[in-house]
Amino acid sequence: MFELTVFDAALRMATPLVLAALGGVFSERSGVVNIALEGILLTGAFASVLVTYQTGDPWLGALAGTAAGVLVSSLHALVSVTFRANQIVSGVAINLLAMGATQFLTWVIWGSSANSPPVVGMSHWSVPDSWGVVSRGVNAVIGHYPPLVYVALAGVAVAHVVLWRTAFGLRLRAAGEHPEAADTLGLNVRRLRYSGVLLSGALAGLGGAFLALNTHQFVKNMSAGRGFIALAAMIFGKWNPVGALGACLLFGYAEAVQMGLQGRGIPTQFVQMIPYLLTMIALVGVIGRARPPAASGKPY
Repeated sequence: MFELTVFDAALRMATPLVLAALGGVFSERSGVVNIALEGILLTGAFASVLVTYQTGDPWLGALAGTAAGVLVSSLHALVSVTFRANQIVSGVAINLLAMGATQFLTWVIWGSSANSPPVVGMSHWSVPDSWGVVSRGVNAVIGHYPPLVYVALAGVAVAHVVLWRTAFGLRLRAAGEHPEAADTLGLNVRRLRYSGVLLSGALAGLGGAFLALNTHQFVKNMSAGRGFIALAAMIFGKWNPVGALGACLLFGYAEAVQMGLQGRGIPTQFVQMIPYLLTMIALVGVIGRARPPAASGKPY
């Protein structure tokens, strides 16, 4: 399926994956595996809808989703960095906590354990019609997608520059590659790892906000494995923001194709497994060729 509408849907589907994958890159480059991306996406989605429902402002909702992501990731950092617990176990526990807490709070606040009431989404960017030909040209380019789509794409460029062209990025990567050497040079490895995990939470929380605001409501377990797909995209992209973007676009396209195939006589169960099947194939293809940061997952 190569229709323009499929590519349009693919970019929207890829946006929360891109933001979560960028978060995973920052966290793992600092040396902390963040399996909790799934739970952070879900928490960010819930917080964004709650604040948007109360205020009517989706931008405040997006900010709330980002803040919720930072809050949840700070718990992961506390357990993994300060107390040096197993990072995988911490992430899985946070995912389970997020699933239960968001479903319970949805029931308490809105009287339904399945979904929230509809909320307003983000308006598309546009310039005034009085600009004439310029307004039509600009709106044709940027007026087609919600603002957070462009934020995610710009975030890839910013993340690449930060990681590979700044002193902070060099220090962050040192904490994930050889924390003993970084410590010997006077770098605060714990602070760097906290920074990586908190950045991860902020980006994934924003991804959750987009996911919810794009559908105009919160739905139980609406992250639906996207946090794990984002982790796969990060690995497929070799812990590089640009590579992760390419992988997320591929997975977003698979999800768009899956939606387009529904109702065309193909068994529903087969159609729904397409994105996850592609994820497994992609991971099999990179196993043995993608080298993670040397100290990723190792407490220090």
